[in-house]
Amino acid sequence: MSKRSAGQKIRLKQVRSGAHYGEKQQATLRGLGLGKTGQTAELADSPAVRGMIRAVTHLVKVEE
Repeated sequence: MSKRSAGQKIRLKQVRSGAHYGEKQQATLRGLGLGKTGQTAELADSPAVRGMIRAVTHLVKVEE
C-alpha cells in the first residue's frame, strides 16, 4: 500500500502537443482533462490516473 492520503491531488500541465503521437495517446490526454499545450488539470491521486500519466509522460509535467 502507498502512503498517499485519500484527498491528495496531482496537478498536471501539458507541455507538448499530442498531435503527432497517435489516437491512443491523444485519447489519454483527453481523459486526463488536457487537450492543448499549456492547459492544467488537477486530478485525484489514484493508480488509474498514475497509469494514464505514465502513458504520456513525454507530453505532461507532473506537480504533486
